[in-house]
Amino acid sequence: MESQSMYITINGERRELTGETSLAALLAEFELPLGKVAIERNLEIVPKSAYQSTMLADGDRLEIVHFIGGG
Repeated sequence: MESQSMYITINGERRELTGETSLAALLAEFELPLGKVAIERNLEIVPKSAYQSTMLADGDRLEIVHFIGGG
């Protein structure tokens, strides 16, 4: 059985995904630490506790902010 492609938009850039993907898996793919990002999905902030259980869907629009410390 073939995996279906879906298209999401991340920070204004359209991306193709194949198969089911959670927010946590997407962050791992981009090598972003879970604790240092904030994610807005379709204009709603997603709590960090829901990253693993939130599955992406075709047409989702994500804004991912990565916090970087400095001093």
